[in-house]
Amino acid sequence: MHDGIRDRLQVRLREAERHEDDCAASTLRLILTAIRDRDRAAESRGSEPVGDGAIHDMLVEMVQQRKAEIDRCERCGQLELADREAREIATIEAFLPKRLEKKDIAKAVDAAIAEVHAVELRDAGRVMSVLKARHAGELDLQAAKRMLTERLH
Repeated sequence: MHDGIRDRLQVRLREAERHEDDCAASTLRLILTAIRDRDRAAESRGSEPVGDGAIHDMLVEMVQQRKAEIDRCERCGQLELADREAREIATIEAFLPKRLEKKDIAKAVDAAIAEVHAVELRDAGRVMSVLKARHAGELDLQAAKRMLTERLH
């Protein structure tokens, strides 16, 4: 089973190797190895290989780990390592949906509030469900929650 993202990762790895982009190639190999590991774990449980949603979540987690590592490297004065982490983030983010801008998040929150007829804070769960379903991967959930809380108070 090959998902679109798996194929795109393989194609990008071949390009990185051809152009001798060692940072991108090693990052892509790491991603593909992590996917294979998750596939093996799923197979041992009798489940299907991981899908694009699980791969997306894994990539988001990898970006978050690298951002934390950049902070650590900068505090320790390891600027070359911080730069490499930033290049790895750029490689990973190429496979993630583009994040919505603040004004677009506000429009999405307002549309979801209207859709579920939310009027008080206890309606927030239903609004967040709509937002997650409609804007998976492209929405900063923390920013959306803050806006939602402001609007429903």
